[in-house]
Amino acid sequence: MSVRTVLGDVPAAGLGRTDYHEHLFQTSPLLPGDELDDEVLSGREAATLRAAGIDAMIDATPLGLGRDPAGIARIARATSLHVVLTTGAHREQHYAPGHPLLQMSEAGLAELFTAELRDGVRDEGSPGAWGTPPAGVPASVRAGVLKAGIGYWSISPFEHQVIAAVGAAHRSTGAPVMVHLEHGSAAFEVLDELAGHGVPADRVVLAHIDRNPDPGLHAELCAAGAYLGYDGMARHRDRPDSVLVDCLLDVAERHGTDRLLVGGDVARRRRYRAYGGLPGLDYLPRRFLPRLAAAAGERFVHAITVANPARLLDWAP
Repeated sequence: MSVRTVLGDVPAAGLGRTDYHEHLFQTSPLLPGDELDDEVLSGREAATLRAAGIDAMIDATPLGLGRDPAGIARIARATSLHVVLTTGAHREQHYAPGHPLLQMSEAGLAELFTAELRDGVRDEGSPGAWGTPPAGVPASVRAGVLKAGIGYWSISPFEHQVIAAVGAAHRSTGAPVMVHLEHGSAAFEVLDELAGHGVPADRVVLAHIDRNPDPGLHAELCAAGAYLGYDGMARHRDRPDSVLVDCLLDVAERHGTDRLLVGGDVARRRRYRAYGGLPGLDYLPRRFLPRLAAAAGERFVHAITVANPARLLDWAP
């Protein structure tokens, strides 16, 4: 078993220090003016992450949101950064009315997601081209993780359909599943729905769970088997980083460290230094992880950045 990256499968033991959630390319009608759409600038930003000591990252942009598999592969090669590509779909509000993903059946979505994991990524250029191999992308570029998304305490019919399709793709491949939780809501409800489609909790990472920094709830989710994605650092308008540090320490004391992951989810043009913003993609390793290490020790940091992501992402035959 190994981890599926854009440049091929690599042994999980060689993945290294991993940022579980970033975006090198992303466009969405919900984020006007914050597009990540320049390969040179995104590559420059990725190089800062690598230089700061991160060896691998999940690029969490799913289908239909400006994902650029060929560009990601070129950036991975140029920076020596292991990048795991995402397939699946985001919450419905990220897609304009009439978007081709919204028109697909559950079976069609499942077939598309599975093909991206097994055979190679698909074309997003036009509605008629969806599901066909894209021009200019090597056949070896395959996705390594599935994604679904929900709204704030809500799951639309399309989002239910995506969850079901993700479940079918997981059953066919064993690939792990990331779920976008809006403000950290509906975590157990999503786990229950995924379980109904054959996805056990220990193959799921709940992204943005720290937007609801409730260590008691988080420990319960860990006990259920789920991985928890903490990625709200440097969002000081909402809460200081100390809240995340304290929450991680509390959850580890209640449950242990084996289900915790960290990422930056910087995800905006105005937050990338290469695009002229702040704090930059390397805030996680440059600022947050040293602070966490000072509070909890290097073994704690190794568990949540090396051991846990390697275990979650280790599925490729």
